[in-house]
Amino acid sequence: MATYAIGDVQGCLDALHRLLTALRFDARHDRVWFTGDLVNRGPDSLGVLRFVRSLGTAAISVLGNHDFHLLAVAEGAPQGRGDTLDPILHAPDRNELLEWLAHRPLLHHDERLQWTMVHAGLAAQWDLPQARLLAQEVEARMRGTHRRAFLQELWGDEPHTWRDDLRGVDRLRVIVNVMTRIRFCNLDGGLSLRYKGPPGGQPAGTVPWFQVPGRRTLGQRIVFGHWAALGRVAWSDARVWGIDTGCVWGNRLSALCLETGEVRSCGCTGATY
Repeated sequence: MATYAIGDVQGCLDALHRLLTALRFDARHDRVWFTGDLVNRGPDSLGVLRFVRSLGTAAISVLGNHDFHLLAVAEGAPQGRGDTLDPILHAPDRNELLEWLAHRPLLHHDERLQWTMVHAGLAAQWDLPQARLLAQEVEARMRGTHRRAFLQELWGDEPHTWRDDLRGVDRLRVIVNVMTRIRFCNLDGGLSLRYKGPPGGQPAGTVPWFQVPGRRTLGQRIVFGHWAALGRVAWSDARVWGIDTGCVWGNRLSALCLETGEVRSCGCTGATY
């Protein structure tokens, strides 16, 4: 039995099938973790949702920012330039797929493997138990009867900094922004959300989230996606792995075996960009 964590698929179903074939993935024995952003920009987001859902308990996917965007669009938010969500929105199984997606976790932790998966990252102020509890606060809202109102209030960049005394939508917005959008932080852990490029061109005084001094999850094994410009990175004695290698941009789709640390990848064709 092997457990593979796969970076952002974003509708690239053909590449996903080729990567799983190369891994000799067997859903009867193996497990696959998806770092979020199953959908959008790529050519077959509908096919990806249907396939990952069909894997049942063999697959775990956390919510990414594009997944949240799809759920918001389904509740009336405008689509963005370059979105490829219409096939999902008009599919006969639309409601089943969207409900399944809304019930995905924001963070996944495996006690046996001692690995944690999140789409983008974690705030420096959080230890792992607190991060897990905060993720559950958002998950409860996504699975409740007021999802539409929550999604309508969710968007925005503020507050920029986590505080334990935050309440209401401000509290939930920071949790979602950290776990699905974070790349850089200032040295006290405040979010810097505008720059999306690789390290080296970011605003002065900011560092990648996993390099913030005093990060309370230092020593935890964390795998994340989201940051295609970063590419594959192993940080802090290979305890923090970024594995979004930009499949939808025509680069590669990558899988990390959580038991061995081996990385396999395949080239991506048919992407939108």
